[in-house]
Amino acid sequence: MMIPKVHDRFGAIAMLGGLFSLGACVSVEAPTKPIVIELNINIQQEVVYRLDSDAQQLIQKQAEIF
Repeated sequence: MMIPKVHDRFGAIAMLGGLFSLGACVSVEAPTKPIVIELNINIQQEVVYRLDSDAQQLIQKQAEIF
């Protein structure tokens, strides 16, 4: 009786694996309905300003130019 070599066993296993993999095919299809993504985004912006005391006094004295 002849003992099969390692590469012979590997070839047989690979062939069996290939045959089994053909039985489970995966099909990919485009969806019939459009994909809808709803995003609820809330953006708030806060502006903080500070005036130098000299600039604030100038604005108060010459308020008509603003």
